Amino acid sequence: MEDLEKLKTENEMLKKANENKSDIISITAHQLRTSLSALKWILKMFVDEEIGKLTSEQMELVRKAYTSNERMLALVNDLLTLNRSENITIPYNFKKVDILQLVEQTLFEFYGETNNKGIELIFLKPETIIPSINCDEEMIRVVIQNLIENSIKYSNANGKIFVSLSQKENNVQISVHDTGIGIKNEDKDNIFQKFFRAPNAIEKDAVGSGLGLYTTRNIVEKHNGKIWFEDTQSGETTFFVILPIL
Repeated sequence: MEDLEKLKTENEMLKKANENKSDIISITAHQLRTSLSALKWILKMFVDEEIGKLTSEQMELVRKAYTSNERMLALVNDLLTLNRSENITIPYNFKKVDILQLVEQTLFEFYGETNNKGIELIFLKPETIIPSINCDEEMIRVVIQNLIENSIKYSNANGKIFVSLSQKENNVQISVHDTGIGIKNEDKDNIFQKFFRAPNAIEKDAVGSGLGLYTTRNIVEKHNGKIWFEDTQSGETTFFVILPIL
């Protein structure tokens, strides 16, 4: 009987350790993929000589950098696909964070990609002062990155993405609105489920792990926040995140 209890305890410890490792892989891979995607479009502008002619030697170096970046992106996507976690249990580093500055910094990473794809990324700056929040800065950066990344992925050329920030009583609200493919009624209940990808999302972009919104929801909930979405029949979708103020 004691051996059985010991075995159960050890099994639970191993399960917990595996979940922790999976969560670290998931969050880190999402951060890497976003940064590498931003770098990809910058390098592509050099390869296409959109910002000026390069010498043959410079072009060779840039092409090598572009190819290496593509390999890293593929590796990160594989990590996301292979990672199978249930809970995010990474210790969070809560501190006072200027959320307005964080949103602006995160948006900057995407301007190269959106310009290249013909998508307009618009930040509707708040007209009033937004209080700081108590959060893990890198984890909330992941939340913002994931929502913007999804909007870009599922938007068409000439589409628009609006990011806004506002204070709602004792909370800060972040919203990301796009004019993309939308969410069908039959898929709404599963949007935040692990590994779920809606058929119209797969049709639009075959590459994806179905972990982005699952991870985003877990991070928001770890901050005692809330995430939800609203959509229209025309295909416009808005994701909202509420986070408590200090």
